Amino acid sequence: MTRRPSPLGVRRVLVLKPDHLGDLLLTTPALHTLRQHLPTCRIVALVGPWSRQLWQGHPALDAVVPLPFPGFVRLPAGQRGWHPYLLLFKYGLLLRRECYDAALLLRDDHWWGAVLVAIAGIPQRLGHAHPLCAPLLSEALPYDPRHHVTRQALTVVAALTTNNHAPSALPLGFPPTLFQPVEADQTWAATWRAANLRPNERLVVIHPGTGGSTKHWTATGWASVGDALAAEPATRLLLTGGPGETALVAEIAALLTRPALTLVGQTSVGQLAALLGCAALVLGVDSGPLHLAVSQGAPTLHLFGPSDQLRFGPWGAPHRHVVLRANLFCSPCGEFAACPRGTTGPECMVAISVATVLATARRLLG
Repeated sequence: MTRRPSPLGVRRVLVLKPDHLGDLLLTTPALHTLRQHLPTCRIVALVGPWSRQLWQGHPALDAVVPLPFPGFVRLPAGQRGWHPYLLLFKYGLLLRRECYDAALLLRDDHWWGAVLVAIAGIPQRLGHAHPLCAPLLSEALPYDPRHHVTRQALTVVAALTTNNHAPSALPLGFPPTLFQPVEADQTWAATWRAANLRPNERLVVIHPGTGGSTKHWTATGWASVGDALAAEPATRLLLTGGPGETALVAEIAALLTRPALTLVGQTSVGQLAALLGCAALVLGVDSGPLHLAVSQGAPTLHLFGPSDQLRFGPWGAPHRHVVLRANLFCSPCGEFAACPRGTTGPECMVAISVATVLATARRLLG
C-alpha cells in the first residue's frame, strides 16, 4: 500500500532500539505518541532478536526487523574484530534501499546505530547529543544522562513531530507503557490461577533475578519477606524467574518456611505479563519483568542499588510503583558485573533492610 506523506513531509520512519525487554517497554509511550502524530506513515522498528517479541504486533508499528546489534551478544573469539563493522556496512546498504525519511535513535549513547543510519543515507537522524553520537546526527538534542529513558524517547519523537523538544511539548504525567498479552496468554494465566489459587486468595509475586549480579538482593532477605507476606490472610506467594535463574529461585524457595509456588523458565513473555497483571503486588530488583508488571497495572516494589532510578526506574505513579535503595555515597554507579569497591553482596543492595522492604510491601498491599 502506498502511504500518503504526513503533513510534516515524512513518509517512512525508522526507530532504533537495540536494548532488552525492560528498556523496550519503557519506550512504548514514545511509539504511541509517534503514531498519533504520524498516522499515515510507515514506521519500522529495528531491534535485537532477543527483544523482538515485545514489539511484535505493537499497534504503532508496521514492521519489526531484528538485527543482532554488536555489544549486546557475546561472540566467539573468531567472530570479533571486524565483525561489528562488516555488519554496519551490510545493514547500512540494506537500509539505504528503503529510502527512510527519518531515523530516531532511542538509546542515547548508541554510536553504532548513529553510524548505521548515516551509512543508510537517512536525511533526518535524531537523537541526543551524547559525545559518541552527536557528530553523526542531523539533529542532536540537549543531553542529560540522568533524564529518564522514557522522557528521552518522548523528546526525540517530539523533535520530529512538533519541531519542539521543550518540556511543554511532551505529554504530561506518565503516558502508559504498553504490552498487550494475546488471548491465548490470558487464557493460560486464567487456567493457572484456577489450578493454583483459591477463589479468595490474592497473589504476591517475587521476581528476584535480573541480568547483572550487582543488582541482586540477598536470598535470605527475599525469603524473610516472602514468609512474612505469605503469612498475611488469603495470600499466596509465587516465585518467578527466567531460564537462567533456576538456582536462585531454588535457593530462596529452600529458605522459606512456608511453601511457595514457583514458575522458572516455564512462561513466555506474554504468559508472564498476563499472570503479573492479576497480582496484588510484584516485588523484585531492577529488571525487565518488573517493568512488565508495571505495564500490566500491578502495584510494584523495586529494589535498586547500582542502577539509577531517575533513569531506569518504574514509569508510573510513584504511590503505586515504589523504588527502595540504601543511598550509599557511591550509588548509583552503573556497574552491573562487579562492585567497583569490591564489596560482596554488593553493599548497596545488602544495606536495604528486610524491615523496610516488608513495611513498604504491606503498605502497597493495603
